[in-house]
Amino acid sequence: MKVRKKMALIAVTVIASLLLTSCGQKPVAKTEDFVLKIGYSGSLCEAPVHMAVEKGYFAEEGLKVDLIKLAPGTSFEAITAGKIDASFGLLASLMQPLSNGLPIKVTTGLHTGCDKLLVPKDSGIKTLADLKGKRIGVPSMTSSPIIFAKRALADAGVGVSEKNMQVEFAVFSQSDLPIALKNGSVDAIAINDPTAAVAQKEYNLNTLVDSAVTEPYRQQYCCSAFVRDDIAKNHPEIAAKYTRAMQKASAWIQQNQDEAAKIQVDKKWVAGDAAFNAKVLKTYNYIPSVKGAYDAFGITAKQLQQVGMLNDSVDVEALRKNSFVFFDDVPDTVSR
Repeated sequence: MKVRKKMALIAVTVIASLLLTSCGQKPVAKTEDFVLKIGYSGSLCEAPVHMAVEKGYFAEEGLKVDLIKLAPGTSFEAITAGKIDASFGLLASLMQPLSNGLPIKVTTGLHTGCDKLLVPKDSGIKTLADLKGKRIGVPSMTSSPIIFAKRALADAGVGVSEKNMQVEFAVFSQSDLPIALKNGSVDAIAINDPTAAVAQKEYNLNTLVDSAVTEPYRQQYCCSAFVRDDIAKNHPEIAAKYTRAMQKASAWIQQNQDEAAKIQVDKKWVAGDAAFNAKVLKTYNYIPSVKGAYDAFGITAKQLQQVGMLNDSVDVEALRKNSFVFFDDVPDTVSR
């Protein structure tokens, strides 16, 4: 009889376990066993990801990571599909997807800079207002460069909304944009680094506006670290470790741009010339800030609504609050 009772108890336990599993109740991985999958595309400004690996900041935090190379512009699909847990992205390009339910939380701003609006030196175009009636090349209709271009043009009094469009935007691949400008297919290009910096040098281009150096944009954080929603919710300690490591790496870059650029090229994180890349890195502000990203989000989101790139029905303040996660053990700002 005792044996039967014992066997019945075991059977009940097994059945209960199976029921829990069938209802989606999977065991949560222990913190020490968790491996964070980080997506990256190999761009120059992703230096914090690269340096967090090379300078040991992920290891210093006790964080196990798996770096996954992504094609440019595919991080949203990868994070939605669960292929990656965290990544690095342009804040302005996150806003519309976030309003549509992109399952991420921004954890900190990492640096300013990235986007430029360029014209040939002999074009006669001297100001943003001169672009009225002109054709502007962009890498896509949702990319950070077009977002920045529309913000800057609107601030200069140039219509860029659907009801008042005073310029024409045309899409070309990132690598083809300088060629399109050279052959006259467009009058200006909105493009980000390092392609922008290379194009300036090779094609003798003037900068109308540069998010790294032009006021007020140079004060506004462009790139940020983010994690998938369920990582922030179920593994907040992992998300905090990732954020701190990225902040430490960013702060180190601010003081060591030449070395960072050399490591990026030597370790094949990015292509190009290390000395030239270092000059570009030096135009950015790599002082990481949670508040900096939070403030920039509010400013940019309102402008995106004004130019028709964010639906009027979106409650911008609610979107901002819902898009960030804050950790008590993550500093607001890190500098060295």
